[in-house]
Amino acid sequence: MVSVPVTVPWSPEHQLQRLQVTRKLLETEEQAAFPLGGASPRYLYLASNQSNKWGHPRGYRIQIRSFAGEPLPQSSSMERAISWGRHQLAVTQRREEGPSSASIYNLNDPWTPTVDPTDFINNETVAGQDLVAWVTAGFLHIPHAEDVPNTVTVGNGVGFFLRPYNFFDQDPSLHSADSIYFRGDQDTGDCEVNPLACLPKAAGCAPDLPAFSQGSLSHS
Repeated sequence: MVSVPVTVPWSPEHQLQRLQVTRKLLETEEQAAFPLGGASPRYLYLASNQSNKWGHPRGYRIQIRSFAGEPLPQSSSMERAISWGRHQLAVTQRREEGPSSASIYNLNDPWTPTVDPTDFINNETVAGQDLVAWVTAGFLHIPHAEDVPNTVTVGNGVGFFLRPYNFFDQDPSLHSADSIYFRGDQDTGDCEVNPLACLPKAAGCAPDLPAFSQGSLSHS
């Protein structure tokens, strides 16, 4: 997102700033690595060479919603064992020799780690390649009095979203059985327009339970 100066039509001597979407293709792994605390795109998505019916590249957007912060300073001699924490997101070529960003053996010798994920970022091209997105997600929770007797989950969510971005031609939930879309000129009682209009009055899979009673309680 960039701000573009635009002259105010009704007041030519003034300008206003209009937000404008700009697209930039990231060519290398260095460009696609976003360090902790640094600037990152408002929208970042992995696009394919195929397009939807609107002509937009089919892809998936990566939306990070939580980050814990720097686990160890880079000056620490143990930091290389968890150097994935340097980046909130890094996109690299997929390699068979780099299946994960860490190793259980890093615990045995964190000063000389078996796997150092920063080695994956060596400025190779990412355009037109099979890619891996290394996303660091987490949160910091310092115990406080309101954790007693149980810790609430509100505000403690962690993770990221991998969202379809121009991947489909329309909202795929329209094809769900519990979602109906029709126009004002259509007959909502028509089965082809509204599949729910033709459902039986009672669900066919509901069990047929006989009436019973016990004391003052009864059911039918």
